[in-house]
Amino acid sequence: MAKIYQHSGAHLFLLLWRAAHQVMCYEKSSISRAGFKSLSDFAVLEILLHKGPMPVSAIGERVMLTSGSITTAVQRLEKRGLVQRSRNQLDARMVFIELTPAGSALIEQSFTEHSSELDHLFEVFDEAERANFANLISKLSDYAVSLNK
Repeated sequence: MAKIYQHSGAHLFLLLWRAAHQVMCYEKSSISRAGFKSLSDFAVLEILLHKGPMPVSAIGERVMLTSGSITTAVQRLEKRGLVQRSRNQLDARMVFIELTPAGSALIEQSFTEHSSELDHLFEVFDEAERANFANLISKLSDYAVSLNK
C-alpha cells in the first residue's frame, strides 16, 4: 500500500478536505440557527441580497446548483413568500428572481448573524495569516480551474 507523505499532494488534499468538511458543518449549523433548512435556500437569498434581481440560471451558476436544484430552491422560496418572479422590461422572455420585502428582511438579519459567526470561526487566524490564507486558496483555485480546461 502506498504511503501518504507529509506535505505531498495527497496529504494536502486530505487536510483541505477535512478542514472544508468541518467548516461546512459549522456553516450548516449557523444557517440552521438562522431558520434555514438548507444551504441552497440561504445561498439563493444571499446572492439576491448582494447582487439584486437575477435570472434563475445566473443564480444557479453563482451558488453552484444544477438547473433542477436551483428551480426547486426558487420554487420553495416562492412558496414561502421570500422571492418573486418578474419579467425583464427590455426582454419579456427573460424572468428575474427578486427578493420580496419579507425575503429581504429575513436574509438581511440572517446574513448579519451568519457573517458574525464566520468572523468568529476565522478568529483563529491573525490578519497576516488571513491574507496569506486568502492568497493561497485563491492561487489553488485558479490553478485547478486552469487544469480543468
